[in-house]
Amino acid sequence: QEQLVESGGGLVQAGDSLRLSCAGSGRSFSGYTMGWFRQPPGKEREFVAGIRYGGGRYATSVLGRFTISREDAKNTIYLQMTSLKPGDTAVYYCAAGRSVLIPPTPEDYDWWGQGTQVTVSY
Repeated sequence: QEQLVESGGGLVQAGDSLRLSCAGSGRSFSGYTMGWFRQPPGKEREFVAGIRYGGGRYATSVLGRFTISREDAKNTIYLQMTSLKPGDTAVYYCAAGRSVLIPPTPEDYDWWGQGTQVTVSY
């Protein structure tokens, strides 16, 4: 069964750092576009960052604070988050898609994890 499983979420204070991981299984996701999305309470799912060979793409709100990376040997991607703000509070999802670009829209991704909660307190 093909799946993505996120881990690393938790409760942190503003200014702290956190690293999320997303491990794939059931198929190799190397060569696929990988992305991180988040869904704040009461809001729609939004693009955070994506990565494909040749580069990454970030939402303006996280540029300079978050870094996406991948380790294909482990079929895993990461999201290093620094200088966290209460506005970063959300359920974070990883996703994989076949697009040769790094689309910021959820509809362009075919596999999704179950999500991990990140809560940033004041």
